[in-house]
Amino acid sequence: MTNNDIVQKLWNLCDVLRDDGINYSDYVTELVLLLFIKMVHENTEAGILKKHPLPEGCRWTDLNNRSGINLLDDYKRILLSLSSGRDGTGRLIHTDPLISAVYADAQTRLREPRHLEQMIKTLDQIDWFSAQKDGLGDLYEGLLEKNASETKSGAGQYFTPRALINSMVRCLKPQPGELIQDPAAGTAGFLTAADQYIKEHTDDLADLDAQQQLFQQNRAFVGIELVPGTRRLALMNCLLHDMEGDDEGVVHLGNALGQAGTSLDKADVILANPPFGTSKGGDASITRDDLTFKTNNKQLAFLQHIYRNLKPGGRAAVVLPDNVLFEAGVGTDVRRDLMDKCNLHTILRLPTGIFYAQGVKTNVLFFTKGSAKDKYQDTGCTENVWVYDLRTNMPSFGKRTPFGKQHLTPFEAVYGDAPNGQSPRQEGEWSFNAEEIAVDTDAMEENQNVDDDRLAKSRWRCFSHEWIRDTKGDSLDISWLKDKDSVDAADLPEPSVLAGEAMSELTAAIGELEALISALENEA
Repeated sequence: MTNNDIVQKLWNLCDVLRDDGINYSDYVTELVLLLFIKMVHENTEAGILKKHPLPEGCRWTDLNNRSGINLLDDYKRILLSLSSGRDGTGRLIHTDPLISAVYADAQTRLREPRHLEQMIKTLDQIDWFSAQKDGLGDLYEGLLEKNASETKSGAGQYFTPRALINSMVRCLKPQPGELIQDPAAGTAGFLTAADQYIKEHTDDLADLDAQQQLFQQNRAFVGIELVPGTRRLALMNCLLHDMEGDDEGVVHLGNALGQAGTSLDKADVILANPPFGTSKGGDASITRDDLTFKTNNKQLAFLQHIYRNLKPGGRAAVVLPDNVLFEAGVGTDVRRDLMDKCNLHTILRLPTGIFYAQGVKTNVLFFTKGSAKDKYQDTGCTENVWVYDLRTNMPSFGKRTPFGKQHLTPFEAVYGDAPNGQSPRQEGEWSFNAEEIAVDTDAMEENQNVDDDRLAKSRWRCFSHEWIRDTKGDSLDISWLKDKDSVDAADLPEPSVLAGEAMSELTAAIGELEALISALENEA
């Protein structure tokens, strides 16, 4: 049984939850409260967890041999005990703050004992030995991804496709001993991927000494998450990947655009996909008073936080929507400051449809603090920006056409082995039939290096900071390929002809509506 099979089996339990009146958006939250107890049991039995993190009386064996109303009552008691750290009499039963954080305010909405019993039996029937071969953390993330793809909201707003996360991590190559952060952690996908990358390159940390191993487990990774329910999922994800963090866990509850962001140490690596949208006040408002450029745009605020919070020579990869690349006013100021203080060496233009918020156009910005020659340089750090266009004439990604590692392999090849983007690079990359794509002539008139027609159709191009400043006004919305579905304004009819066609269509539509109304009146 593969992890995908197990994920589908787990997702099928949502039918049981629906029968108990639980909302679609609450499926995963309800399911993981029980699933985590089971996964801890399996990891402990397999010796993956060195000690059982749950107190006696709150373990899987305290549930799977009960039935009826006693089972539901015991489950409610376990959730309350894990949340408070005390049993029904008020006696302290455990002092692990992480477990209390995972189960903070946890309560089940199940009303029928038979539904809980059905879920427990199903979890006991799963081939957990097969699941452990790929890691229960990966299985858990598969469930989060399933929820994101099915609900289109909820988890979709903070779930980044795993293929993209892994690609960004492979480009930045996090190393043992480095402090790695995500100020908009979501379910901790970037942090767990970075941890797995380091473990894969250190024989599961066995190549490190005891002190280094302790750093990796408790101090190497820090995330900030604003939403308590999302943080719960993140903490579970980290614990299932054997990442403990400090007393607050790997992912802290807070607002990176508020006080929590100012208290973070400078990082060696930052990986992030900040939330889209503008601040509307309340808990999500931007309350930082140390950001140079005041804005209500959360992505611009997060971008400022990220490049300010890097150590000299620190590197970052950040997913950002198109508006950050071209927005005027404060947007221009932030981009100029970024290119001044950091070496913005690479932009990856992502295809549409890979995020569950449909139609959102996004990019990944790769940059390092300081210049390529001097990590302590704080002005004029960007000389050239390399752009990879993975958007133009790409498929419409979704369930039928999933976005995967194979779509990012050509980009990783031209990005190079150097995590700071300083590998030798050469323009020219024609994957996904790029040579058949037309060139945007309007864009090419202002473009560089247009003498080579074949190069003009490459997905991989280099643009000097000077050209970006003088020609684009520091806009980073750089494109040169023409989408096959785009309409050339030069080929459009005269405005009077378009207006006439629109009037004809409206007149015909009005006639059809009048005929329908007349027919309905006659029937009456």
